[in-house]
Amino acid sequence: MGMTMTQKNLARHAGRQSVAAGELIEAKLDLVMGNDVTAPPAIDIFQKTGSDSVFDKSRVVLVPDHFTPNKDIKSAQNCKQMRLFAQEHGLENYYEVGSPCHGIEHVILPENGLVVPGDAVIGADSHTCTYGALGLFSTGVGSTDLACAMVTGSTWFRVPEAMRFVLKGSFREGVAGKDLILYIIGRIGVDGALYRSMEFTGPGVASLTMADRFTVCNMVIEAGAKNGIFPVDEATLAYMAEHAPDAVRDGKYTVDLADEDAEYVYTMEIDLSELPYMAAFPHLPDNTRQIGDHEEVRIDQVVIGSCTNGRLEDMRAAAAVLRGRTVAPGVRCLVIPGSNKVWAQSLKEGLLEIFAEAGAIVSAATCGPCLGGHMGILAEGERCVSTTNRNFVGRMGHPGSEVYLTGAPAAAASAVLGRLASPEEL
Repeated sequence: MGMTMTQKNLARHAGRQSVAAGELIEAKLDLVMGNDVTAPPAIDIFQKTGSDSVFDKSRVVLVPDHFTPNKDIKSAQNCKQMRLFAQEHGLENYYEVGSPCHGIEHVILPENGLVVPGDAVIGADSHTCTYGALGLFSTGVGSTDLACAMVTGSTWFRVPEAMRFVLKGSFREGVAGKDLILYIIGRIGVDGALYRSMEFTGPGVASLTMADRFTVCNMVIEAGAKNGIFPVDEATLAYMAEHAPDAVRDGKYTVDLADEDAEYVYTMEIDLSELPYMAAFPHLPDNTRQIGDHEEVRIDQVVIGSCTNGRLEDMRAAAAVLRGRTVAPGVRCLVIPGSNKVWAQSLKEGLLEIFAEAGAIVSAATCGPCLGGHMGILAEGERCVSTTNRNFVGRMGHPGSEVYLTGAPAAAASAVLGRLASPEEL
């Protein structure tokens, strides 16, 4: 029996010719990552192991991003602990406010060329699956597994079963990766891919931008998936040439293509041209509806950003909608570029000026309101349209608040109209 993209990756990192779904393996890792929520407890565990060094100073990455810039004393202490650990162990990749390369972890790792096709990556954050857009295996783990991996450079996996999503056609104007993944989650449910790999293929893949692919892989965890993965193609290699030129020049990447006889437990075919603007209603990402196919939803806040939709393409899409328009009275619109590089390029292109003239507030790169951290917490009864990835009860603040998930164009349109809306309504 042939292997899927994910199975080929795991077999290679386990030093084996092949693996099959359900097998337990130990795999070598190319990169391990923690943030300011998960790294501090991992550091505590690391110190209890008695190890005096990490397995590789270039392959342990720490990114304070959830509560930064520090919102209180506890968050400041967490970041200090990470900072001192990075200094003590000479970590080459520590990203904090003050670095020109800082930002939200799942934006800056690909942006800074730290992950490449064929890698095996873990991060103590559930949305580590984002990097599968580059044709690699990446998944989230807990702080204990992170601590052990910082020592050994390896971890264990149960090889996942695979689901195949065959993409055809191309998006109509304005529709993008967020609409695709919300459509899929709405079809299969929040546990529809439980501990499975979601593998995307078909002729429609070529029409997806890398930003689309990052968004899709970012949210496969919302269907319960172990990982998401796209095949490496010309778009992937063009992205690599820009962000990891040394890896491309030296051939330091691997392309894993699924065998024709690879086994999938489920296959879905999707015509991208038929997808509408989608929204996930409270309080689960699978409570999806076509925007406009619902009663009016008045809102109090809009958030445009996060590891899901905080890339330059998202800033451009939001600015295209907000240009020459203003945010509706009584609505707070928060724009959060995903990295310092995205922020700087948005400045150069005049996007920040468009946001300011529309009445939006532009933040430094941070996870911030996505997880109810800071800079946009909701009060009881308030409603928010957000480009983030989760809309659980109390996710962005008070348990009595509501979050509606959309892509950047719909979020910007909602800010202008003061209600959940699509750009087609402007």
